[in-house]
Amino acid sequence: MKKINDDLFGEIEFDLYWSGKTSIVMFGKKHEIILSIDGEEDANFSPIQREAYTNFMTNMGEIMNAVELDILEYYEENFEEYRDMADEAEADRIAPVINTVEELGNLVIPTQLIVRRVRKNGVRRIGLVFDCTWDIDNGVGVRIEDEKVEEVDYQDIVL
Repeated sequence: MKKINDDLFGEIEFDLYWSGKTSIVMFGKKHEIILSIDGEEDANFSPIQREAYTNFMTNMGEIMNAVELDILEYYEENFEEYRDMADEAEADRIAPVINTVEELGNLVIPTQLIVRRVRKNGVRRIGLVFDCTWDIDNGVGVRIEDEKVEEVDYQDIVL
């Protein structure tokens, strides 16, 4: 396993992709999560990947506020389906009726930030992966392009 200390990404190691650790603030708490960077073993990350990560970290407060609200909207659109699959006590535990981002923080845990490869369009792409109480198999993924939330769905959208 190859390891390097990158000026921007810090200590990272290569095993199919580059990974290390980073911290984000969500639901008013700091979370240490996995940092994954799409790239080859030569660690020749593109300037756009570096810019995507730098812009995300610089604008984290604003971006994460949008992420929280968009996950809440996604939850509100889907939670009844998960409640219908469980008995009432289980439904109240895994998919309770909630009204605020703060309550959502009890149901969603950030686990990974992915700095995606650059496509021909040059868009800065970040993916966020979350574990959640209502769908332990698929979790939640948030696709961010040019510092704007583009999609919230199963975590497959960013993996």
